[in-house]
Amino acid sequence: MIKKIDDQLKNWIKNSNSIFFSIYAMITSFSVYSCMYAFRKPFAVATFEGISFFGIDYKILLITSQVLGYTLSKFMGIKIISEVKPDERIKYFFILFTVASVSLLLFPIAPPPWNIFFLFTNGLPLGLIWGLVFSFLEGRRNTELLAAGLSVSFIFSSGLVKSVGSFFINNLHVSQYWMPFLSGLIFVPFLILSVWLLSRIPPPTEFDETLRTKRQPMNKKSRIDFFRKYSFGLIILIFIYVFLTVLRDIRDNFAVEIWNALGYKNSYEIFVLSEVPVSLILLILMASLIVIKNNYHAFILSHLIIFTGIAIFGLATILFNYNLINGVIWMILIGIGLYMGYVPFNTILFERLIATFKNIGNVGFLIYLSDSFGYLGSVAVMFVKNFFNPRITWFEFIVLLFFLFSFVGSALIIISIIYFSSKYKNININVS
Repeated sequence: MIKKIDDQLKNWIKNSNSIFFSIYAMITSFSVYSCMYAFRKPFAVATFEGISFFGIDYKILLITSQVLGYTLSKFMGIKIISEVKPDERIKYFFILFTVASVSLLLFPIAPPPWNIFFLFTNGLPLGLIWGLVFSFLEGRRNTELLAAGLSVSFIFSSGLVKSVGSFFINNLHVSQYWMPFLSGLIFVPFLILSVWLLSRIPPPTEFDETLRTKRQPMNKKSRIDFFRKYSFGLIILIFIYVFLTVLRDIRDNFAVEIWNALGYKNSYEIFVLSEVPVSLILLILMASLIVIKNNYHAFILSHLIIFTGIAIFGLATILFNYNLINGVIWMILIGIGLYMGYVPFNTILFERLIATFKNIGNVGFLIYLSDSFGYLGSVAVMFVKNFFNPRITWFEFIVLLFFLFSFVGSALIIISIIYFSSKYKNININVS
């Protein structure tokens, strides 16, 4: 019976038109990655107020431990993800999720501060999930559309799992230590079903392959050569991505502290409700870019989207400081602006960069390279705040960061546009 259903499902997906296939692929990839967040982000809604070890706030130690594991997995993913065979993906999924969930189980069992280690082992496997999910979507005529659906999953699901975690703590009075494991546990059935449905997606068609920019694994030499060729522009982009990652992580990991400061203490639904409009706007915006066929135009447009996003969260912060908008509107606007800057790096920017300059390589190298420095930057900023200005609240700190980076980020993105435009014009002049 199950085999019959499986065969019918495969046949239906294979013979579906592009619209039905796109919807199916977007929903299943969105669901799998959302389930990943149920194993990664619920603990962020706990405050662990008044607890510290080694002179460092306990929550900062927990976040740092998990982020370090996540960062290490990004370096590992450059090799691992590029070598995973299609028939091994499901095995990797369940190994990685098993390690992450067992770590959450051991977290409340082990006494503090020793349980900090288990958030490291929780983050270590989860950093590879994006690459596995994306491997089902890449190399298709509408990969950018599918990637847009996948990218907004970490906006919506982050709010969703925080709402679940907050409900456990505030309504069911579950311990802050047990809450992350129980929050992940209720998503297990959805995870199993989602991974199975995702695995039914067929490989790219011959037509997909004819339209796809050539991709191939990059060894150490090819990675170095690529970086040297565009070193200045890539360094600028990585700097922008580091700043965006820092802002995203602080807004994400300390959302409960920010919402408490805004007067929404114990309001578990606010986490998901505030992210719904952000998710919908980003999905529509990113998906619409598929209509742009010219790679260079799409590459430059992705820069302009990032610039617009930075301008939005900068303007929103100024308006909020002058009491011209309330806290809810401010959180939604900085979310829209922040993810307008962040999401293109994971969907269109690097994809179109390679296609524009017709380089042999893959997007994974650039994404994992940026992610590695992004998460290291996030850890560094948290420690700077803890040691050099511990009295400033996370709410005050993030307001300051959004204000400052609105100026720095705007300047950097303009420099990047000038650099890559010059590179592109020089190539065309040499060709002609």
